Amino acid sequence: MRTLLLKNALRLVTMNDHRDELAGGWVLVKGRQVAAIGTADTPLPDADEVLDMTGHVVMPGMVNTHHHMYQTLTRVIPAAQDSSLFGWLQALYPIWAGLTPEMIRVSTCTAMTELLWSGCTTTSDHLYLFPNGIRLDDQIEAATEMGMRFHAARGSMSVGESKGGLPPDSVVEQETAILKDTQRVIEAFHDPAPLAMQRVVVAPCSPFSVSRDLMREAAALARATGTMLHTHLAENDSDITYSRQTFNMTPAEYAEDTGWVGADVWHAHCVKLDDAGIRRFGATQTGMAHCPCSNMRLGSGIAPVRRMAAAGMRVGLGVDGSASNDGSHMLGEARQAMLLGRLVPPQSNQPMMQAREVLELATRGGAAVLGRNDIGHLTPGMAADIVAFDLRGIDYAGAQSDPVAALLFCTPQRVAYSIVNGRILIRDGQFTKHDPFVLAEKHNALARTLLEKA
Repeated sequence: MRTLLLKNALRLVTMNDHRDELAGGWVLVKGRQVAAIGTADTPLPDADEVLDMTGHVVMPGMVNTHHHMYQTLTRVIPAAQDSSLFGWLQALYPIWAGLTPEMIRVSTCTAMTELLWSGCTTTSDHLYLFPNGIRLDDQIEAATEMGMRFHAARGSMSVGESKGGLPPDSVVEQETAILKDTQRVIEAFHDPAPLAMQRVVVAPCSPFSVSRDLMREAAALARATGTMLHTHLAENDSDITYSRQTFNMTPAEYAEDTGWVGADVWHAHCVKLDDAGIRRFGATQTGMAHCPCSNMRLGSGIAPVRRMAAAGMRVGLGVDGSASNDGSHMLGEARQAMLLGRLVPPQSNQPMMQAREVLELATRGGAAVLGRNDIGHLTPGMAADIVAFDLRGIDYAGAQSDPVAALLFCTPQRVAYSIVNGRILIRDGQFTKHDPFVLAEKHNALARTLLEKA
């Protein structure tokens, strides 16, 4: 079995149970897993390949808990630049109706290129539009090609405008077809084993785009198949108003009523989750994806992340869709989470949101949200998902007193190395298997075609 040694790290950030940070540390990879970790004064083991990490911060790959990768095709659309959530969706739904299978494949590769370059090694994606013959298979095939660890969320919309929902009728599906296809992709692609590279998630889009029956039946399907559940919830004030007017419930009450609480559930955003909802979600260990860039871009508000975590909720970070961010930079998202968190007054005797606190959300936190205990930190037996940032350049000049915090306080950069499942995908800042510039050219051509069709 092939071995790989990363040695002489400026800091080896393990994120283990003791949160050890090792100056001059090393990590040995054997096959798909971390085999050993050592300090500067521990003898170095032999390995088939050795990478010198002098000047680099080495850490576990980050985990992205919420995304819409197809939206890389519609970034910065003028009609949607200055809208809040509902107006933004209404401007973009007619464009997205023209999506094709090729667009899904290429946009997935584009988003994963960005994520990998930014230090992310595991990602979920919430695909809820299936016009023109699109299948979740298209995205899973692209993720396999990219070599990224992937949780594919089979989203859906079934309540169009004619039934009081937000999306146009042209982009919704029949509920029986949704459930049947979700069952199909679970059977075809879901891998529950440790170190799995792909899993499937049951993921109706939102309370304002699917029926109560579908929410309940989706929860039943997920629990019968041992898969996780994901949706949007309590994203902004309009979301709250819709829930109260349509269901006579708060979003948290609606989630509980439909079976959407528990350690197998995570919700995106939860910006407007009320105190009772936070307590209930905490008591049931329900998770949430914190998406600060998107929440600011759409004017949704600030999620009370610390209160949620203190209540017992599982909290991770998500970059959200690339039409509401408008990028997929995981380290940049972590920096925004730290800065935005500092606008929320801390509890007594608490410091402001700290760099290491947010890095933990981006690694261990995201792993917990996705229901994984084999990623998110570096100890023997864990998945060999490792990234390294080179701090010897001008961007980090003067920041060597705390190189770990420098990752967030300084302008976020790209990784020098990305290792996923023991495979080197990025070496010296360059991808080993594909050319991002060729990919971008193809992506831009498809984006133009999509806009012309609309």
